[in-house]
Amino acid sequence: MGYVAPQVGFDLRLPVAQWNGKFMQIGCHGNCGIMTIPTDDCTGPLRRGYACVTTDMGHRGAGVDGLWAYNNLQAKVDWGYRGTHVVAVAAKAIATRYYGKPPAHSYFAGWSAGTRQGLVEAQLFPWDFDGIICGTGLIDWLGAMMTAVWIDRISHDAQGQPILRSEDFQLLHETALARCDGDDGLKDGIIGNPPACRFDASELLCHGAARKSCLSEVQLEAVKKYYSGPLSSAGVKIYEEGAMMPGSELSWPNWYSLGSSLGADWFRYAGFDSDPGAKWTIRDFDFDRDYKRLGTMEALYSATNPDLRKFKAAGGKLIFWQGWAEIPGPPLSVVRYYEAVERLIGGRAATQEFFRLFMIPGLGHDNSQGGISFHTIDFLTHLENWVEKGIAPQRVIGARLKEPQDLDTFPKFPLDPNRISFTRPIYPYPTRVRFKGSGNPNDAQNFLPAEP
Repeated sequence: MGYVAPQVGFDLRLPVAQWNGKFMQIGCHGNCGIMTIPTDDCTGPLRRGYACVTTDMGHRGAGVDGLWAYNNLQAKVDWGYRGTHVVAVAAKAIATRYYGKPPAHSYFAGWSAGTRQGLVEAQLFPWDFDGIICGTGLIDWLGAMMTAVWIDRISHDAQGQPILRSEDFQLLHETALARCDGDDGLKDGIIGNPPACRFDASELLCHGAARKSCLSEVQLEAVKKYYSGPLSSAGVKIYEEGAMMPGSELSWPNWYSLGSSLGADWFRYAGFDSDPGAKWTIRDFDFDRDYKRLGTMEALYSATNPDLRKFKAAGGKLIFWQGWAEIPGPPLSVVRYYEAVERLIGGRAATQEFFRLFMIPGLGHDNSQGGISFHTIDFLTHLENWVEKGIAPQRVIGARLKEPQDLDTFPKFPLDPNRISFTRPIYPYPTRVRFKGSGNPNDAQNFLPAEP
């Protein structure tokens, strides 16, 4: 354990025997601030023989609190873009001294907050890593935090009581499935292409005395605001990427409290160029004005720069995976980022030479919220093959485990067939998947690529 001045802490694990000659850095979670828990994420890479490091990103905290950032520009800089880089440099130097030679290849893997870390590395420090895995991303951080505040605002009435009940979310989800499940040739409880789903929640409006299997006008208004993303008081969309996708409804309750914890702390202590402090509450966020005040700090935190030309020129490879049911890292923010990269790099073929995006239907923010989706994928082996052998991932196979709570960040592959409920292929965006119409629907081999 050590730190890089002034206070970017790290925990580096070095295999004494059977080192594979490679280095891995794992991204952190939430607001970071904890090394002991993220270090568990090194278990899988260590099992594969990697030297592996994690970092607290320049501060200590509870993982979701933001007090560490209060009037502390250095901590904001370290969290924003500096911490990951300086730890990568220091940890690789220590590994080189310990083993007597530098790592042959260096990789980064991150999800949630770690996704932002990985993209910042590709954008600003393209020589740190040969390959990067990003997943369930919050790449436009303050946009995601504003969405979290929006969710809290629209989910509660003036007395702070929930507007929607668990049965309302279930009703919404079942109705969305009734309209759009089967768009991949199979009715399996998963919407394959949510942006194309034409589901209007207005059909669920209660009429007359009916109060079951329908929504009140107040509830319907809240639902429409989920699907639209943050709006001004005049109904103008101020962050279209914050829209929730049809099929994500069962994930919404999981983030009821997010705005009152993670999102609230960001705007108290880190989101504005002048920190309002502990007295600021979610009700103080002004959706007519405050989104215009985020640019200063977004310059420190954003990972939305599509200019990855230096990363490509350095030979870097990037795999990004994202769930279509993701909250609070809206999936459209990732899709639009990828499409912006395509435009800047010069088209899809040129982009997919080094960057491939895999959009996973039905998947929420993390594995535990995957619903019935497939969430266990050997992305690391695909990245190794791409970097070390030049074999780009033409498709990946996702597995749904029978016991989703029994998860490992990097499980041991191949998986035990007895643990698997079903498998599906995922192709690089925008290619979708379609059931071929015959064979076992639980077997990935019976699905084919479909044009977008």
